[in-house]
Formats: sequence, C-alpha cells, structure tokens
Amino acid sequence: MTATGHSPLTRLAARLPRAVDRRVRALSIASLIGQTVLIGTGGAVRLTASGLGCPTWPRCTAESLAATPEMGIHGVIEFGNRLLTFALAAVALAMLVMLWNLRKERKDLFWLAAALLGSIPAQAVIGGITVLTQLNPWVVGLHFLVSMALVVVAMLLVNRTFGRTGRFMDRTLPALPGAAAPAAIATAAAAAAAVVLGVVVTGAGPHAGDADAPRNGLDWDLFSHIHAVPAYLVLFGALFAVWTAVRARAHGAYRSGAVTLLVLTLLQAALGITQYYTGIPALLVGTHMVVAALLMAAAVNVADLARHSPRA
Repeated sequence: MTATGHSPLTRLAARLPRAVDRRVRALSIASLIGQTVLIGTGGAVRLTASGLGCPTWPRCTAESLAATPEMGIHGVIEFGNRLLTFALAAVALAMLVMLWNLRKERKDLFWLAAALLGSIPAQAVIGGITVLTQLNPWVVGLHFLVSMALVVVAMLLVNRTFGRTGRFMDRTLPALPGAAAPAAIATAAAAAAAVVLGVVVTGAGPHAGDADAPRNGLDWDLFSHIHAVPAYLVLFGALFAVWTAVRARAHGAYRSGAVTLLVLTLLQAALGITQYYTGIPALLVGTHMVVAALLMAAAVNVADLARHSPRA
C-alpha cells in the first residue's frame, strides 16, 4: 500500500474504462485484423516451403529461440509467424485488462476476449505439433481451422464493442424479415463447410510447406469440386442477404455487411476458379486463404446482425 492507502493495482483499475470506449473498440479491431494477418502469414509459411524453417519447437533450433542467419529466409518466415502469435496474445491480454472494470456488466465482451487469449496458446501448441509431426496435413489443417475460429470470435467481439449486436445494441433499428436470420445463419454454416473442405483440398494439393512433407492421399480434383458445393450455397445466401437488405430497407450495418459478403464471395469464386485452371500458383492460393478469412468474418457478421435485429 502507498501512503495514500491505494495500491498500484487499485490506481490502475481506476484508470481503466468503466464504459466501452475507443480503446476497447480499437483493441477489438486489432484482434480481428491480427487474426486475419496470422492466416496470411501462416499461408506464406506453407506456400514458400518454410514449414520447417524452424525445425523444432518451442525453440527455433535446438540451441536458439530465434531464427539464425544460417537458416535463411525460410527461418525468418517461420519465426516471424511465431512472433505474431505473441503479438496477438498481447492484444488479447490488453483487451482483458481494459475490460476489467466491465467484467460483470459486459460479460459478453469479457468472455469473448478470454476465449481469444485462451485459444492463442492452444494454437501455438498445435503449431508446434505440426512441426514435430513434420507437417502432417491433418494437423496443419487443424491449425488453420483454429485460426479461422479465432477470426469468428474476433468478429463477434467487434460487433459487440460497437453495439451492433448483443444485449446492448440499438433496439430502434429497422426490422428485418423473419427469414433473414435463418438464411444468414445457414450461409455462415455453408461458409464454414467450405473452409473445412478447403482444408481437405489443401492437404491433397502440392503446397505442403516442405518438399518432404506428406499429403493426405485424397483425390485433389474430386475434393475441389466437392469444396465448390458449399461455396455456391454461400453465393446464394449472399444474394438473398442483399435482396433482403434492399427490399426491407435494412439498417446500414446489415446492408453494408450483406454487400461486403457478396463482393467477397464473388472475389473468392474468381480466385478459386482461376487457381484451379492455372495450376494452383502459390500467390493465388495465399490470396484465396486471406479472402477466406475475410469472407468467414463477413458471413458471421451478417448472421450476427440478422440474428439480433428486430423482426418484421
């Protein structure tokens, strides 16, 4: 205790937000951006054959925590991806600290932030297992799926910090048709199915992360076509969301979310078709992965908005 009778922790708590402010919102956006960037850097690791750039875990080599000059660019890429995980953990921890005074009033935010922080070490462990199993395609796929789940959590966190959904949203917004919510939820589920099948396709394809890494042994061409089925469903769902937004004169957040979902769906379809017919070039595959994260966030955003909006 200090002379004034207040401990440093008490003084810190007094300076933390007692309402959701721009600091909390900025951290939620940073989480969403960071999780998306992590998917991009993870893709770069695999697409540049840097999956074993750090050949062991948790160290980068048996003697060093960090990449060494002798490891070249592959070591830099792999170690950079590992460092980003620590940066995301710091953002999630900062979010929890900022929400400390609101932990009872805004349990929705606090537990979403806690889920982000708790999942990041688990993700790091899965990343370590991918290295120790010499890039087993199923473990690599799990690593990607957990990253995608964290994108979903971060999107929900953004919506709630901005009061777009949840218990504290604006209840005076224009109502949506009753079919909007189930259709949007089904679209998000289709997007998730497309992501899972995309992981299977990737595990059968040529970009293994290392020249000697195993493949899952499945028919790449067959599963590419199966992967397209839920993608078509996402397209139909996005078109329905835009139609609903126009017909019902929906509020701005839902309308812009539906249009964003449609644009990303069309972009993703163009990328997928182009890479299929051009020999799966690494740059297009990496772009496809990042857009998949953006599309998943967009689908969850529309579903979240539709689920919480007033019903017509």
